[in-house]
Amino acid sequence: MKILQEGIGELLQPPDVNGFREWNRKKSKSLIDKRMNDAEVVRRFIHEGDFIGTELYGSVRCPMSIVNEIIRQDIKNLRLVGQGVYESDVLLAAGLIKEIDYTYIGLELYGISHVIRREIDAGRVEKIVEWSNGALVWRFKAAAMGVPFIPVRSMLGTDTFKYSAAKLVECPYTGDPIALVPALILDVGIIHVHRADKYGNCQIDGITGFAYEMSRACKTLIISAEEIVSTDVIRRQPDRTIIPYYLVDAVVHAPFGSHPGEMCYHYERDEEHIQLWAEVSKKPETTQEYLEKYIYNLKDHQEYLDLIGEERLQYLQDIVPSRG
Repeated sequence: MKILQEGIGELLQPPDVNGFREWNRKKSKSLIDKRMNDAEVVRRFIHEGDFIGTELYGSVRCPMSIVNEIIRQDIKNLRLVGQGVYESDVLLAAGLIKEIDYTYIGLELYGISHVIRREIDAGRVEKIVEWSNGALVWRFKAAAMGVPFIPVRSMLGTDTFKYSAAKLVECPYTGDPIALVPALILDVGIIHVHRADKYGNCQIDGITGFAYEMSRACKTLIISAEEIVSTDVIRRQPDRTIIPYYLVDAVVHAPFGSHPGEMCYHYERDEEHIQLWAEVSKKPETTQEYLEKYIYNLKDHQEYLDLIGEERLQYLQDIVPSRG
């Protein structure tokens, strides 16, 4: 195909789709109990320099119990991809992120991230490559399909294309210009779901985001779940099992695992806590104080929940809109 234009962004994770297909062939398909705690999962599966991804948008289903444990274990030089808000900010604030394939880092109605600017100015974040939300999901889809790229219209005619690693080509069928986005294969994907069984069959209520695509684009997939249920519960509605067990390497029971983010039909976003982060993250010293209080000085996710308090967590459940 004739290349008409190229984005100036660096391709941080060149797609080895044949190697990825071979990796998946070797993954165990056995029904084995994959339940672990946060500390064990991070220690076993996440290593310095890994390309990791978190899934969904904003503060919805952000996998905070796992993210907080990554920070406690101080795993450095990570490369990060996602479309998140809070979880990305705290990873950056801890100085663990070296490179970013991203669509947006900010605090939504509270403005842009204060942390990302400091990290870039300090030289700890060395590379950022921009993508649209759609382009990022299609990159995962290409990996899931086992192809090195996928043609899309996303980003055409925008500065997002300019700062991406996409290519504009002449379509060999129509002669029209079309963008090609490269497959994105993660070392480790981290997804928080509503329920899972001990084998890793996962179901999500409400918006499913890009869980389907990302779960199929990871060498290693870590699941945290609000509930661990029996396989019989999963089998009652098999059509809702968006992530099957054979993709999953570990399952962590994490009630309120998205806090201060939200879980559809289960609990609301903790707006006061997000506001607190938006304020304290303006300065390095108050950012560090926050990390000490809510992450570093706590042993695990249960101690975090104890610090937030049962009354606050119950309130967040009580105000959630019902399905009806």
